[in-house]
This record gives sequence, C-alpha cells and structure tokens, in this order.
Amino acid sequence: MTGLKVKGVSKVYKEKTALSPLSFQAEEGECIVLCGGNGAGKSTLLSILAGVLPPTDGTVTLHGVSLWREREQYLSYIGYMPDEFQAPPMMTVWEFLSYYASLRKVPWEQVEETLRDIGLEAQKHEWIKRLSKGMRQRLLFGQSLLGHPALLLLDEPTNGLDPFWIDRFIDILNQRKNEGTIIIFSTHMMDVAADAGDMILFMKNGAVVQRIKATDGESKEQTVWQLLALHRR
Repeated sequence: MTGLKVKGVSKVYKEKTALSPLSFQAEEGECIVLCGGNGAGKSTLLSILAGVLPPTDGTVTLHGVSLWREREQYLSYIGYMPDEFQAPPMMTVWEFLSYYASLRKVPWEQVEETLRDIGLEAQKHEWIKRLSKGMRQRLLFGQSLLGHPALLLLDEPTNGLDPFWIDRFIDILNQRKNEGTIIIFSTHMMDVAADAGDMILFMKNGAVVQRIKATDGESKEQTVWQLLALHRR
C-alpha cells in the first residue's frame, strides 16, 4: 500500500474548528499545494501531518504506515520545514545541518551535497544569526531534504526568497518528485502553486473549498487567475 492517505482529519479547539474533516491522497512523485489566506488551516494541516500537532479525529498513513500506531517509523519517512526558524543564533550553518544529519543517520557527504543545493557552501562556517532571511529560509529548507524523505512537508517555504531562489526551489522540488517523493507545501504565491502543484487545495476557514488539478488542462495563467479569484471571495 503506497502513497499518502489522509482520511477525515480534523482539529477542534474547544468550540473553534481550526480544521474541518479533510480527506485526500497523494501518490509517489505527486505535489499538493495548500493555498488560502491567513487562518485558512494550512499550517494546522501540515503540523498534523508532521506529527507536531495531534488531530481531533481522522487517520494518516504513509506507504501503509500509520502516524498514530507506528509513529516512530512514520516520522522517519518525513522531512518537515516549519514556518518559523528556530535555532541557537551562535550555531553555524554546518553545525545546524550536521545536527539534523546525525538525528537521521545521514552520511556527511549528503550535508555537503545539501549545502551545494541551497547555495550556502560559502557560508557553511557562518553563524546563523548573521544570515539574511532568505539564507535562513534556504537553510531550513535544506534540513528538510536530508535523508531523502518519502514525504516533504513545507510551510511557506518561499517566504523571503528572491526570484532566482524561487526558481531553484521549484527545480529541487521537481527533482525530488522525479525520485518519487511526495510533496505538500503551503504558499501565498499563486504562480509558484501553479508551477509546482499537481493538485492545489484552496482552503478557507479551516476547510477545503476548491480542488484544482493540473490535469484539468488549464494553462498556468488560468490557474493563477482562478486562485486569485478565490482569494478575493
């Protein structure tokens, strides 16, 4: 049983529904993009899939492994990039990636490879506090790639990236998709969603209000306009 299967996942805080029951599935090499305004439920969903936040109800399985019953094995399959960067300011770029590499039992050669992919080779011995926002964002993205996870979960990964690195980000995602990685990420950038997504889930008030498939035959421009129209509603 391959792929990611999300069935009836929800999150309720007291009387407030942060995420209405949601079901979808993704096959190997598929990218799902979460779009919508602030408070739409995108981060809540990603946090649940990453095992950071317990759901109120529902099930999640990845290649037949249950997040709830086989949590440790499930978590070993994923790479997660949260929305906020948290690391000791006096830690260096190399130390940061090496720490995550040791947790995931990743060889040091892959740390060097990741540094090249995210363009931080020259900054490998720089303190994190001295990095620009875009560099910190690339570093956070880089740690999620270590170990070539079966599922990549990325919360607003393009925040702070310039146009060159947004293009490079999409290139890396396409490379991972070709290797069979399942990718789910959130973004406010409609063109990025249209470029990278095989399916776009547009969310509002904790619910998916529309699903847009890349196979619908719409051009990128039409998809962007459709997403913009949904944002204005």
